Amino acid sequence: AAAGYIPDARNQVDDARFFSQSSKLVYDESVSVEAVTKHIADQCQHYTQYAGARPIGVALIIGGIDQNGNSLFLTDPSGTYVPYNAVAIGADSDKVTEFLIKNYKKTMTIEEAKMLAIASIMMVSENGQNNEHIKISEINSDTKQFSIINKNEVAKLVESAQQKYKTEKS
Repeated sequence: AAAGYIPDARNQVDDARFFSQSSKLVYDESVSVEAVTKHIADQCQHYTQYAGARPIGVALIIGGIDQNGNSLFLTDPSGTYVPYNAVAIGADSDKVTEFLIKNYKKTMTIEEAKMLAIASIMMVSENGQNNEHIKISEINSDTKQFSIINKNEVAKLVESAQQKYKTEKS
C-alpha cells in the first residue's frame, strides 16, 4: 500500500522487485521482507542527503512471508522503517491505526483479519456502503502463494464485517 506521490511508489516497487530478483540470482536464495524494506528505506534516506535531489514523497506498507514468518513494515520518506502487526497509511490513518490496535489480535484467522481490514476501510470511506473500491489479496503462509480475492467473496466479507463491527463505525 502507498500514500503520497504515487509515481514515486511505482519507482520504489520496481526497485524492490529488481533488488529481490538480483539477490535471488546472486545468492540463490530469497531475500527477506525486512531486507527489501531496509533497501527501500535506504534509498529514501539517500535522497534526503543531497542538495538538488528531490526527496522521495511516498510512504509504503510492505508485507510478505519469508523464512522469518509473516512481516509487515511501514516506510516513510525520511528513510525510517518500523515493523507492525497492523497499520494504516494515508488520510485518517491515525484513526484507522487506533482502530486496528484496539481490534487486532495475533490469534485472528485470515477471515477475521480480512473483516478487520474491511471494517477499517469502511470506517473512513467516502463511498458509504459501496464496496466496489475494496480490493483484497492474501498470501497463504504455508504455500507462500499470492491470490486476489474475487468481488463476490469481498461482498460477503463486507457484509460480515459490517455486522461484526457495526458499533465501531463513527
